[in-house]
Amino acid sequence: MTRRPPVADWTSDFDHLDPRWVEDPFPIWDELRQKCPIAHTERFMGVYLPTRYADVRAIAYDTEHFSSHKVVVREGDPPKGGAPPITTDPPKHAGAKAVLLPAFTPEAIERHAPKTREICRELVDRIAGKPACDAAVDYAQEIPVRLMAHMLGIPAQDGDRFRAWIHDLLELGITDNEVLHRANDEMTDYFRAAAAKRREAPGDDLISHLLAARINGNPLSDNHFFGTLRLLLVAGIDTTWSAIGACLWHLATHAADRRRLVAEPDLLPTAVEEFLRAYAPVTMAREIVKETRINGTTFKPGEMVLLSFPAANRDPDMFPDADRVVIDRGQNRHAAFGLGIHRCIGSNLARMEIRTALAEWLARIPDFRLKPDAAVTWSEGAVRGPRSVPLLLG
Repeated sequence: MTRRPPVADWTSDFDHLDPRWVEDPFPIWDELRQKCPIAHTERFMGVYLPTRYADVRAIAYDTEHFSSHKVVVREGDPPKGGAPPITTDPPKHAGAKAVLLPAFTPEAIERHAPKTREICRELVDRIAGKPACDAAVDYAQEIPVRLMAHMLGIPAQDGDRFRAWIHDLLELGITDNEVLHRANDEMTDYFRAAAAKRREAPGDDLISHLLAARINGNPLSDNHFFGTLRLLLVAGIDTTWSAIGACLWHLATHAADRRRLVAEPDLLPTAVEEFLRAYAPVTMAREIVKETRINGTTFKPGEMVLLSFPAANRDPDMFPDADRVVIDRGQNRHAAFGLGIHRCIGSNLARMEIRTALAEWLARIPDFRLKPDAAVTWSEGAVRGPRSVPLLLG
């Protein structure tokens, strides 16, 4: 955690890197909804924070006044080359997204379900029967690393490198530009070598898919190609391991929910949607490119907006008992995967991984709880999830 001046007033001086925010942001968002639905800070050269679902939705759909060229609030410049389609505005966004759509349809994702079960079962085999484990390190972090490596056609044993890059890009790189750009360059070099192999021998993987892709008859530029690969690796791993880890943390600390899911496995898909709502991992950002006014607040060009989908998911005007996890919640139009044109293209993949991870774990390890006085650590920055969940098993 970086040493930073403590927040004096969340309404006018918020800081999403403050330890209190990282540890437990929910009461902060609730306070802001009551005091000022849209907060502002001079930190990071000026950032707005909407906390109501309606305001988050309005900004997410407004591509005229809010640009996606910068999607992370940080103290330095964004990585070189961008990360299409997430950093692409209309009209180019449609073509960049269309390139990826065939690989992430429900039918395409279902083909990866057997591999996902295989990965989960192998990991559970290592854990089941032990007296204790770290659910984040030993299980949640491994599943998307291995599956995304499989989908990209790169070695799963490079997982430690992937995790280091993610930590550098999304945590350390928020305040350290040198770390940010070094990690970005290292990832580009890594994928450049992988792409050279695929050009000689194409395969059934995402790197080969992007090499063959065309937009208006033209191959992807180097910036587009490598930016999309960096996006797939980072977004495909960090968001999902954070979600799986949060699910297991919840079940370890809420025995009634855990016992009910063990007894009623058919409830799992509904429960996963509720976990996604309550513990949505991703907060994106937008750059204000044209002055506009929303809910009494004037948004000034050149500043940023912290587009907190997790805060929107806790808005009591949208969700009854918003701060309570209701695993059989009926209507649940959560924003965990974003809103608007940039809604997560990997939502089908993430849902499949989370459901499979929980089903395989609960089938073999139905009884577990958080270690007494356990130090559960949460990541800081654009993606929130537990990085350590020490459990007692059995």
